[in-house]
Amino acid sequence: MPAAPELERVPFTGLLVAFAGELRAAGLAVGSGDVLLYCSALARLNPADLVDLYWAGRTTLVNRHDDIAVYDRVFRRFFLGADEAASDPFTLMLRASAEAQGALAVPSTEPGESEGEDDAILGWMASDVEALKHKSFGACTPEELAALRRIMARIKLTPPRRRARRSTPARTGPRPDPRRTVREAMRMHGEPARLYWRRRKVRLRPLILILDVSGSMADYSRSLLQFAHSAARSAGRVEVFCFGTRLTRVTGAMQCRRPDEALERAARMSFDWDGGTRIGDSLDAFVRGWARRGICRGSIVVICSDGLDRGDPAVLAAAMERLSRLCHRLVWLNPHKGDDPSFRPSTLGMMVAAPHADLLLSGHDLASLEKLATLLPGLN
Repeated sequence: MPAAPELERVPFTGLLVAFAGELRAAGLAVGSGDVLLYCSALARLNPADLVDLYWAGRTTLVNRHDDIAVYDRVFRRFFLGADEAASDPFTLMLRASAEAQGALAVPSTEPGESEGEDDAILGWMASDVEALKHKSFGACTPEELAALRRIMARIKLTPPRRRARRSTPARTGPRPDPRRTVREAMRMHGEPARLYWRRRKVRLRPLILILDVSGSMADYSRSLLQFAHSAARSAGRVEVFCFGTRLTRVTGAMQCRRPDEALERAARMSFDWDGGTRIGDSLDAFVRGWARRGICRGSIVVICSDGLDRGDPAVLAAAMERLSRLCHRLVWLNPHKGDDPSFRPSTLGMMVAAPHADLLLSGHDLASLEKLATLLPGLN
């Protein structure tokens, strides 16, 4: 049971108790212990943050899955309701926070809820969200970066699919399944049975992210690692590597559920964080140490770097050539490209690497990362 002085540090206690009362009136079984746990959770979070406010309440006040829709409806009416005037200064503060961080929309979980109702409640947030998505990571404030990380956590990456060598039973297919057909005929005492078929299995292609964490990428490396964490949590088989002057595998760090902990572990593992850049040597180490083992076979490789290489261009050219032959598709994200469709590589490293890349995209803002997520399933 949390101590009383700890709860006294929560200035929103009266508002939270009133919210719990609204939930009780809506039919949810919310006890006094649940309310204390809710206040104790927000004592360690930011009560003025709608995301913390929403998920703390949903975790502590909702005990059944069927009650989530009711909780969402009461939350919208109590904290974001447009029908009734907000006289409480705390409520006004929450709405101002939602307007400043328009990306923090409450996820809709109620079945049958119309899109028009969502637009009426949260539509006023859309313009701020769209502007934030097109703002470069290097120009964002810490508050805007926090909002972008929350949006990025919802991005779902779907790598393209490939046909595997093994086959699986199917209703129709290019070749018959004699073993299953004969087994069914024996079960019917020799009577002719219907013909069964098989088709090749379909699997997701592996996704490999190689991220530049050198000093020249300081404005983008943390956001790109956050994107890698979302990819590792949503896609099937994902490998993540970081490099500055040498290559470091950080796939294990990306398995942490909390993004901040994952990024902290990855930063500790990368000893050359915010240091120099040797793209050619790092990619050559990846090809020799990992790609030749088969990790690149049939995979999509995404390299995120600005191309500022201090190493030998010949090493970079040879590594890119071998990597392009070992993987299925090679994508390069360069934040300096921005939104310029006529971008041409100006650094020596990019001029050497660009001919070997199948796709050259930007990675300077959230919109460019969403574009990658959209194009990824079609890279067959």
